[in-house]
Amino acid sequence: MDWGRVKSILIFSFLILNLILGYQLWTSRSVQLQSVADASTALEEIKHLVRTKNIQLPSELPKDVPKLKEIVVRFDENMKSDKQIPLQLPFRYNPLLSKGAMKDMTAKMAIQHIESYQYDPVESKNGVYVFHQLNGTLPMFEVKLELYEQNGQISAYKQGYVEVQSEGEQKEQKVIPMHIALRSLIENYMPNNSVITSMKLGYHGQVYNSQTMYMVPSWRVALANGDFYYIHALNGAVEVPQNGKR
Repeated sequence: MDWGRVKSILIFSFLILNLILGYQLWTSRSVQLQSVADASTALEEIKHLVRTKNIQLPSELPKDVPKLKEIVVRFDENMKSDKQIPLQLPFRYNPLLSKGAMKDMTAKMAIQHIESYQYDPVESKNGVYVFHQLNGTLPMFEVKLELYEQNGQISAYKQGYVEVQSEGEQKEQKVIPMHIALRSLIENYMPNNSVITSMKLGYHGQVYNSQTMYMVPSWRVALANGDFYYIHALNGAVEVPQNGKR
């Protein structure tokens, strides 16, 4: 065996491998730098837009960009009530309780799957406390538990509960960053002088008279006047409030 030739081939192979790895590192670094540049550009454009249209934003924008895909959920017909269900033992509720105190209190509620919901201060008002069922760590905005307060106590509730049937056939992909989605929303849809109170990532779907529902990753943008905009977090499509106008 010609060991000198073998040695030369190995050295050449390692050289090619190093070149490939170096190229991959360079392209990855270039993509990262371009992403940073795009983010900076988008933020500057948002600053210009909010000044031009007198839009008020929260102090910080969400920064998470997880990989997600659409889901299909199926409602539990035993927990899809359109009427308030009275509680046998009314109780006082404070959403500002510590996690430990909240856990002790929820154990006494006798409401099924209550640990699967997350409190939403944006939709809660006028003695109605709204919770959304979670898929992982993200809320499903149309799947709600509502607690009704009367005379200072929770006396009744409505509850929707679903099971996730599938997560779509497509591959997971990174969601559109909030600052990019927000730029398009402000520029093309949002009225002047709007006040944005909340921006949250979750799942959004259309409620029909059906036992199943198709839900997509969405940014929910809440305004002080009670309007909600939903931005498809994978393709950027905007759903305006029903009474909203472009």
